[in-house]
Amino acid sequence: MVNLSVRDSQQNQTLTEATDWNVIETVFDPAQLHHKETVFTISNGYLGTRGTFEEGYPGDSTATLINGLYDKVVISHTELVNCPSWLPLEVKVAGDRFSMDSGEILNYERRLDLRLGILSRDVRWRSPKGHTLDFHFERFASLADQHVLAIRAQVTSIDFTGEISFSVGLDSEPQTQGVPHWKVVNQGGIEQIIWLYNQTRHSEIQLGMATKLVVEGENAPPVCLENANTSPTLTTTFQATPGKAATVEKIVTIFTSRETEIPIAAALQRLADEPRYATLLAAHIAAWEQVWQDSDIIIEGDRYAQLVVRYNLFQILAVAPRHDDRVSIPPKTLSGFAYRGHIFWDTEIFILPFLTLTQPALARNLLTYRYHTLPGARRKAQEAGYQGAMYAWESADTGDEVTPRWVPHASGNGELVRIWCGDIEVHINTDVAYAVWHYWQTTADDDWMHDYGAEIILDTAVFWESRVHWNAERQSYDILDVIGPDENHDRVDNNAFTNLMVRWHLQSALALWDWMKQAYPEKSAQLAQQLNLTTERLHKWTDIQERIFVNQEHSTGLIEQFEGFYQLEEINFADYEPRTTSLQGLLGIEATSQKQILKQPDVLMLIYLLREQYDYKTLATNWDYYTKRTDHTYGSSLGPAIHAILACDLNQPTHAYTHFLRSALVDLEDVRRNAAEGIHAASAGGVWQAVVFGFAGIKMTEFGPVASPHLPPTWQRLKFRLQWRNQWYDFDLRQETDMEIANQPADENLPSSQPEIQGVIFDLDGVLTDTSELHYLGWKRVADEEGIPFDREANDAIRGLPRRETLMQILGDRPVTETKIQEMMERKNNYFLQLIEEITAADLLPGVENLLKELRAAGIKVALGSSSKNAQTVIQRLGIGNKFDVIADGYSVSQPKPAPDLFLFAAEQIGVAPAKCLVVEDASAGIEAAKSAGMWSVGLGPVERLGIANVVLPSLEKVSWQDLQQQLANSQKSAVLQEA
Repeated sequence: MVNLSVRDSQQNQTLTEATDWNVIETVFDPAQLHHKETVFTISNGYLGTRGTFEEGYPGDSTATLINGLYDKVVISHTELVNCPSWLPLEVKVAGDRFSMDSGEILNYERRLDLRLGILSRDVRWRSPKGHTLDFHFERFASLADQHVLAIRAQVTSIDFTGEISFSVGLDSEPQTQGVPHWKVVNQGGIEQIIWLYNQTRHSEIQLGMATKLVVEGENAPPVCLENANTSPTLTTTFQATPGKAATVEKIVTIFTSRETEIPIAAALQRLADEPRYATLLAAHIAAWEQVWQDSDIIIEGDRYAQLVVRYNLFQILAVAPRHDDRVSIPPKTLSGFAYRGHIFWDTEIFILPFLTLTQPALARNLLTYRYHTLPGARRKAQEAGYQGAMYAWESADTGDEVTPRWVPHASGNGELVRIWCGDIEVHINTDVAYAVWHYWQTTADDDWMHDYGAEIILDTAVFWESRVHWNAERQSYDILDVIGPDENHDRVDNNAFTNLMVRWHLQSALALWDWMKQAYPEKSAQLAQQLNLTTERLHKWTDIQERIFVNQEHSTGLIEQFEGFYQLEEINFADYEPRTTSLQGLLGIEATSQKQILKQPDVLMLIYLLREQYDYKTLATNWDYYTKRTDHTYGSSLGPAIHAILACDLNQPTHAYTHFLRSALVDLEDVRRNAAEGIHAASAGGVWQAVVFGFAGIKMTEFGPVASPHLPPTWQRLKFRLQWRNQWYDFDLRQETDMEIANQPADENLPSSQPEIQGVIFDLDGVLTDTSELHYLGWKRVADEEGIPFDREANDAIRGLPRRETLMQILGDRPVTETKIQEMMERKNNYFLQLIEEITAADLLPGVENLLKELRAAGIKVALGSSSKNAQTVIQRLGIGNKFDVIADGYSVSQPKPAPDLFLFAAEQIGVAPAKCLVVEDASAGIEAAKSAGMWSVGLGPVERLGIANVVLPSLEKVSWQDLQQQLANSQKSAVLQEA
């Protein structure tokens, strides 16, 4: 079973998956509340709702965001407004209100079904009065009808006889991060229907919501209306007996004045016509089935990757607007408040390729948004003193620039920080044009290009003519004072990404103009007059694209990111490890700008977008130079997917997989510690590109898409389909043979078939000493005291697991409170501590002491990588503490093996690249962790348990360092990433 461990969970909370389609949470951890609200977001292209509980929870961040529904706010100009919540549903059992923070949670599961678009929750709850009941909640935002939302709640008594009451309502005046945007125009109810009529305070957008409560079953209790004029609520009460279920349905409709003149009338009319929950659900499921038919990706051999890929695709497919071409996809989708719901280049560069090639109608909607915002782009250009159209770096409903120029300092010291992006991050113009061009090339949608796209490409090209400066000294055109994709460096001159994308833009605009004149002479004549496309202007475009400045070494192909980049200070990234924030966060904005530290790929981003223009040597040279200068872990979430694709172009699928996981897990695993703010939409779109353009190696030709796969070694099959010029192409790629990972000169940090080991990481139990017997005795004593069967055979099955996971395996299905779990773990640890008091140097396993001496003599760094929180004590008692450069133990990281975190942490501490590390382990979970980290591995024990290691030995007895190196060199298995 795939295990998606969640960072920083005190309870080792996990998201697990059983069918490759479900994200499942089995332990509720309040510390992860906001992160999981993001993870369990559901959307339908019209609105998105965070995964908060129907009954609420203290401190939760409830949010429903409707795309395009903006209202005025200070500093950021405008923001997407938190809409009235449709979720409120309260259950009381004998007067006790059900909630996750009261009573006792005996069993818990929350599930997001990606295939069906359904969020559900099952809870076995013991009320404060001691009554036990099963709760099942299920909800969806209809993909078949974007104005319909539905919740189904069922409560089944286990041992309770008495009253169970349900009440539902609507949250009339929510705030958006403390800002009130709504005023209530009217609210009320009649019979089993209530409604709410609101209006935003500044933009005066009206919203109408209506809901009804439907009770299931024969002799169903009546529905009562309460507080009709102040806080309309619908209630019903069941008489419960053990084994009997009480079920209610909450059907909600919602409209705004963006779609209809009188939204409350539309909501009430739609609600009156709506069928029961089951019928609505069937239509919703059918809609999702159709979407997945064209957009699914099938991966065999790596269930971990299968699930995380589908999760990322789900979030893009769910949020893409289906019936509105005046909105786009915000960087946090409709799942959070960060970036205020503004629109960036994320949509065009990272999200649109997926939709263009699988859901072109949705891609067309998103691009048409840019057509509707051309007037705002023209206003921005004029205000800045330029010609043509200058797209906003942050756009909203009108296309006017909404990037704040000054924001309060993050420290709260009262200072203001100047934000230059809205003024000078001008590559957004080429980003939009690039997306328009590639949509046209992929779909052959000449009508859309005629009606919308041509004007976008041409008028943004007009802007560039006025933005360049002639440099008489070197006879070239400069673009000065800009920000490229790497935002760690602002106000730079001749950013290579910007300049060379401008060259591409002008070349494409000239080619488009030639086509327009032939295909649509009347339209071209209209545009020539409208945009002042004179012969002189077109000649100027030709001159600019031919003579725009770029600093590229002819012999090597190395491109300078911007003028003066080579003169910036170089740093050793390892000096700043370990860390939990970006290097800019550690060093400060000004200090970072003076160093060669990239927030995300810049030159490499250019090479990716214009892949057909650059050869292998140019890519390899720039890869070698810029990847080691990039903050991969805490820089921009936009970077890893691009690095994954380029690593595949360099025939490095193993290394690509590392970058791919950084992108794919950014929300599920909260790898950047900011998932609480909302889904990383650009990263999600990048995941699709990494799989299709990277691992599948898809390239577009004049005859259609072709594949040149670089599948990760564990992937046995990769299947997907693409639509190119109205024809579907189905790709079914398989791992024909074991993939050999070549040692490409383009990346010195990749494992090769002749390993250059610079660091060795030892596990503790079963490798250096045998404390597994002591662990067994400790658990055996606890199990005996609790009357739970536990023997050596059961112990072997859980070998190598961390403490909590071991206890969960021992307990099986037995219901145990969290307090009891903590007590049992503490009891076992005390028994274990008593037992290790007897350990001495004599307990060191044969061969260990000699091997440690040889490694020290050879200059090899040595680390301990043990999940045990008692590792320090054991090492000291064994008398080998001075043989280790670093000790990484159960306190070092939050995610246990088979996650790679512990070994990656150890490698960072000793300053050795993962590909140059060797792990010595006796547990299969440890070998999997080594593989996931991209490290070499030696397994000690039976081949049946450790067969995926590069080398398997019975023990370290009589094993020399020279022998070990030779066995690794002879191994046919290079270090590969496998599912964690």
